[in-house]
Amino acid sequence: MNLETGEVVLCTVDRIVGTTVFVNIEGDGEGSIVFSEVAPGRIRNIRDYIVPKKKIVCKVLRISGDRVDLSLRRVTLKEQKELKERYKQERSFISILKTVLKEKVEDALGKISKKGSIHGFLERIKNDTKELEELVGKQDSKKVFEILNAQKQKRAVVKKEIILKSMDSDGVEKIRDILGKIDGTEIRYVSAGRYSLKREDENIKEADQKLKEIIEMIEKKAKISNLDFSIVKK
Repeated sequence: MNLETGEVVLCTVDRIVGTTVFVNIEGDGEGSIVFSEVAPGRIRNIRDYIVPKKKIVCKVLRISGDRVDLSLRRVTLKEQKELKERYKQERSFISILKTVLKEKVEDALGKISKKGSIHGFLERIKNDTKELEELVGKQDSKKVFEILNAQKQKRAVVKKEIILKSMDSDGVEKIRDILGKIDGTEIRYVSAGRYSLKREDENIKEADQKLKEIIEMIEKKAKISNLDFSIVKK
């Protein structure tokens, strides 16, 4: 186990037993979250926040032997976004390696893991291609970079603004809890309860539909949490 107190980790919800949520920590065994660390205030229905198989970002509170106590509500929106983006980049890179290297991919991933994280490797080869060339050869390295560069090409972008407010003492945490669980969409605070949402996709229709579904989900959760919600008309 290579975890440290205060570290932010990606987890997959495994099961809910009584008032405890058990999760599988990415690459580091099992952890648990008591309901009071899921969200602020009283939780009427835990499945409004967590469901089995869902990936969530947690913070390590305590480590005692093999027991790892985690918190969901203490993770900031920025920490959630950064870790989810890092995970997305790692999954994408592994997929590219599988496409190019085929049966040799496991050997390559094993060598990368000995030097550190996949994300760290990705960051290094952005500035120095030699490390990838030494790992997979010049020809396969060229193929990997061709796919990486193709993925950077301009994609369709859709933007919307919403207003999400609360007068409750725990309103900020409620809003953070709702927005922090959204994947694949850039969310920025504008001012006075106003948030900008930006979604990228391969085409404008897909981007618009996915953003529409996300806004509908936010509205539904805002109603459950007694938050003021509206869409900014432009």
